Order: sequence, then C-alpha cells, then structure tokens
Amino acid sequence: MRYRFDNHLLDTDRRELRRGDELLAVEPQVFDLLVFLLRNRDRVISKEELIASVWDGRIVSDSTLASRINAVRRTIGDNGQEQRVIRTAARRGFRFVAEVNETETVTNAETPDALSQDKRGGPACHDKPSIAVLPFSNLSGDPDQEYFVDGVVEEIITSIARVNWLFVIARNSSFTYKGKAVDVKQVARELGVRYVLEGSMRKAGNRVRITGQLVDTSTGAHIWADHFDGALDDIFELQDQLASNVVGAIAPKLRQSEIERAARKPTQSVDAYDLFLRALGQLHHMSKNSWSKAICFARRALDIDPFYGPAAALAAYTHVVQITQGWAEPEDERRLAETARLARLALAYGKEDSFAVSAAAFAIAYCGDMPAAETAVSGRFFSIRTIPAPGRYEVGSIAF
Repeated sequence: MRYRFDNHLLDTDRRELRRGDELLAVEPQVFDLLVFLLRNRDRVISKEELIASVWDGRIVSDSTLASRINAVRRTIGDNGQEQRVIRTAARRGFRFVAEVNETETVTNAETPDALSQDKRGGPACHDKPSIAVLPFSNLSGDPDQEYFVDGVVEEIITSIARVNWLFVIARNSSFTYKGKAVDVKQVARELGVRYVLEGSMRKAGNRVRITGQLVDTSTGAHIWADHFDGALDDIFELQDQLASNVVGAIAPKLRQSEIERAARKPTQSVDAYDLFLRALGQLHHMSKNSWSKAICFARRALDIDPFYGPAAALAAYTHVVQITQGWAEPEDERRLAETARLARLALAYGKEDSFAVSAAAFAIAYCGDMPAAETAVSGRFFSIRTIPAPGRYEVGSIAF
C-alpha cells in the first residue's frame, strides 16, 4: 500500500518513505509507528493501543513513547507545536490528521519510476533486474483450461513479486499480450524489462505439463528452460506447486545473470546494487584476494546507501570468514564490534532478504550473541550449530 501526504510517499510493501525524490532513512520502529497511525487515521489511537501494536505489549515508559512520536514527527517535518500531521489528543492519545491519498500496490513493479516514460514512449527500465511474465499458451486444445493456465501465471507473478530484489510487471500490463504472437525485444521496449518469462501448458488426461523459458531481452539468449509435471487432483495446490517450482528455478539464474551483467560494467558507473552483485560474485572464488575485493565492493555500496541491508550483511559475513580462514588479522574487540554493527544494520533494513538474514545471523552468532541469531532466523528454513571456536556458531543455508 502507498500513502501520499504532505509531500511524502510511504510505501509499506517496500518499507520506504520518500520526501519528494529523496529516500529518507527511517528506523524500523519509527516506520512501524508511522504506518500504524496512518492506517488508523480515522480515530484517536490510545497509548495502550500503540504499545500493544508497535511494541508487542512490552512495558514502555511514557518518555519512550513520547520520544518515538517526536522521532516520527521529525522524520516527516512535523513538530509538537504545529502538529500539522500528527496531533496529540490530551490524555487520550494521538491521531494522524494530514490529508492522505491512498493507493493499492498490486506488485512491486508499480512505482512512480515504473510508470515514467522513456524517449521511445515505453516505460523506463529500472535499477533492479526487471521481468515480465507473459500469458502462457494453452496447448491442450481445451479452451476450458484457459482459467487454469492463467491461474498458474498469476501465481508465478505473485511469487516473483515477493522476491524483493526483482522488479516484476503487473499482471494487467503483461496480459495485454495474451493471444498475440510477440517478440520479446518488443515486449522489453514496451514494458521496460530486462527479462521475459514465457511458457505453455499441455494437458493429457489427468496430467498436466508446464513448460517455461526465461529470455534475456538485451541479447535474446535463453538463460533457463525447463518443464514441470503434475496431476490435476487438486488444481489450486498444483498451481501453487508449479509457481513455486518455476520461481525457485529461475531466481538463481537471474541472480547469476545479474552478477555477470554487473561484472561487465565499468566501476565508475555502477550503483549500490551493482556493487553488491560484484561483491557477491567475488565470494564464489573463495580466495583471500577475492574476499578482500568483496569487502571493498560492499563498503562502496554502503557509502552510496548506508541502509542497504544485503550489502551490510555481506560485509559482516565476509569479516567472519576472513578471520576463520586466517585471511585477516587476529580478531579484536573493534573488529568484532564492527561486524556486529553491520549484522544488526542488515537485520534492521534487510529482514525481507533471505541472504541478508542468514548472513547477518551467521555473523551475530559468531560474535557470541546466540539469542539474537536465533531470533533472526526464527520461522525461516535456516539452522544454527556450534563450530569449534568457543562461543562461536554457524548458520546454515546461506544462499548466494
């Protein structure tokens, strides 16, 4: 959901707050407090309700609550005297009073940048790797199966939209090509994407086969192709399964393709994301020199965006591996403190990124804070086990 108010744009899906074109740095708790007030702007919110929602019912003093409200006001250019945006109701609570324009975010593609037009009249390409999922062809000869094919594609689009480093075109835009013979380069120009996923479905009896192929529109090369089979016993479960299989297969291919793309760019022109990909690519070489380069790339990415969670996680993770491999000076309190700081920064601003969470938890566990590491990975498919160094731990399933 996106909320526009007082020259600000708050995007709850991306957890971003902008003032005009400026991206504001907001602490997670301050962001959550602002969102809660926005969503309940039709009434006064009591202190007890704020504490129950934002602090999960923990004991919070009046001074702490007041300081967080003031932090919200400072972030959005308000203050306790004017109270243009957030008004205090004496002995009752707080209310968001600024005029708000609320719009629903269908996918992570629908941002102002995504709707801008380039010189050719098509949408502008995006900083993130962008993808359009075209309607799949129904090869079963049964028109009644169109709904099933479209349902699979919608599930794939929804699943890709959850991958926060990808930029996916909304269904309403990609489905304008349904039933048409299209050229992927034309689609790239018209929708402003780097990649196109296209495919087909064939049904035989109670079995169905979904075939897909991923195309790099800049070269026309196929970077992935595969098929998935299933039984039509439970249509909705099969749709979910097929969508998960497709996304699980293409995500690593896209990541590798982006790493290769970043490596071909001149250093002076890359942005924070490209620097992160360069750093990630260096880790695969597993050498002292390459991991030193990874640290440099990650640090430069953080110079551009100090709140870039994945880059902070990579830097923290690399610190630990350099120590354990004997590629760095013996650990000292300052180095461990910096590693822990980077890891906590990663968890604060990269908690939706699986790499950031697992790598940051690895670093925090190594620094000796096992409870924080366990909290970070709770509910995720990661594991933590003890490694030989006293008081040190390892987090498994760190995916590159």
